[in-house]
Amino acid sequence: MKKLIALFAVTTLASTSAIASIALSGAASVSYDDNGSAASAVTSTADLTVTGTAGGTTVAASFSLEGATIATDSVTMTSAIGPITVSADLHDEDSSAAAGTDDGDGDKIAATAEGDDTSVTVSLAAPVGDATIALDNSGDITVSGTFSGVTISHTIQDGSDSTTGSASIAGMDVSLTNDGGTSSWSIGTTVSGVALTLDSDNDISATFGLAGNTMTVSHVGARAEVATTATNYSTEAAAAYTTVAISRSLTSGATLAATYSTSDDSLTLKASVAF
Repeated sequence: MKKLIALFAVTTLASTSAIASIALSGAASVSYDDNGSAASAVTSTADLTVTGTAGGTTVAASFSLEGATIATDSVTMTSAIGPITVSADLHDEDSSAAAGTDDGDGDKIAATAEGDDTSVTVSLAAPVGDATIALDNSGDITVSGTFSGVTISHTIQDGSDSTTGSASIAGMDVSLTNDGGTSSWSIGTTVSGVALTLDSDNDISATFGLAGNTMTVSHVGARAEVATTATNYSTEAAAAYTTVAISRSLTSGATLAATYSTSDDSLTLKASVAF
């Protein structure tokens, strides 16, 4: 009888493992910023992501572990049934931002109010020759495909259409975007082992060294003030600045980085690890 109970327990465990697969991943870091002439500061982050998969359905939840309590960053569920994909955002993130917040590209955005960020998207992707047509629940239609080495995607949406194209030509990676009549571009190439990028916002970056031991010099061009449109928030004027970042991977699995920015004459030292 005991052997039968043990056999049943092992069978149940094997069946449970076959139904769902759980994966854990995360990252942690600690940074020291001298903040130029302002007071220095030490910040730390620790994140954990839990991903569960059962058949064609995947649920992913991300959490911030720093602070007195565990905070939920995001919870998503995605399931595919043939050409139909259903994606649900189950967590209402804090999407508010104060006026003047940097969008990460040197632009300062206007203040944004908190709203409900939960959503469900149903998309249908149907291949037509070398192109794929996708339709989601917002009514947007996207046609994409790769033709003669050039990847093109065109989205028909309420308000303004957008088109993106990318290709590798003579060792250069070229990307073009037209969003509602406004065009932008970027070019990337490698010369004598140095990876260079340039875009239409006058941003330039150069990365030297080998994987795991690199130095990146970046220049972010000045930004002019842009008025609010139907699809974009206004951006305040921002001065140009340059950053120099040195990164080194250690045999322990951690990464050390030092970044200097002329925007506020600050030096940031950061140690991080991903698992």
